[in-house]
Amino acid sequence: MLNISEISDILELRDGVWHSKTKSDISYPDCGNELCFQIEDNSFWFKHRNNCILELVNNFPPDGEVFDIGGGNGFVAAALEKKGFRTVLVDPGPVAAKNAAKRDLPVIICSTLKDSGFKKESISAIGIFDVLEHIHDDLDFLNQIRYVLKENGRIYLSVPAFNFLWSDEDRISGHLRRYTERSVSGLLKSAGFRIEYSSYYFFCLPIPVLFLKVLPYKLGILKKENILKNITKAHQVRHKLIDTIVEKLLRKELGFIKSGKKISFGGSILLAATRV
Repeated sequence: MLNISEISDILELRDGVWHSKTKSDISYPDCGNELCFQIEDNSFWFKHRNNCILELVNNFPPDGEVFDIGGGNGFVAAALEKKGFRTVLVDPGPVAAKNAAKRDLPVIICSTLKDSGFKKESISAIGIFDVLEHIHDDLDFLNQIRYVLKENGRIYLSVPAFNFLWSDEDRISGHLRRYTERSVSGLLKSAGFRIEYSSYYFFCLPIPVLFLKVLPYKLGILKKENILKNITKAHQVRHKLIDTIVEKLLRKELGFIKSGKKISFGGSILLAATRV
């Protein structure tokens, strides 16, 4: 069982959740966690991302708990726990902490990384899954992660890919940028990490995203009140034939990641690296 005093001296336990004393501002909508909590369990996107993350972590296993920083409602952490990986859910949102508790996660910390007071070289592994794009100074954030990671500690990461896929959904979600595999790998190297694996994934999504999200955004033909509704719809594949095709494509992609092969194009990027 994790001893909190070994990683931080300033966290306080209240109602089963550890809390930081300060709360830094974050680039994330107030309704974001509740919206995600409503769609995660039935979303092909969240399910496939989880499956890819599980294969990544299995291929590059942690030496201790995985601290899922910015882990929201604990959807990833719960999947990791189910596969036998110990986790610590870290998220600044009170709603996220409440929802994560419903998933019976063992340790929940309601805090940003900056406010947590994590000690130098106290953590074995950190996951930041679709978090880095919300951070104003992404290099400084990675330097903070390096500071709290033990020597040879691992970081697991996912981010959205390609600025040409930018749409109103990015803006509403609090994204500040999208990445290429080269740019995010270079950023990690600058922060003192050695890349162990990096790949695009969701290779079948860029074209649909381009036509269904990006072009309406560029042309200004999507009404603002319909954007959140469309975000919800985008996570559901309702046509049986399309559902079958998407499932087969994503299963093939998962096989590539499981075997350690790289995918040269996709809507998101997956990466594992070691602190050096």
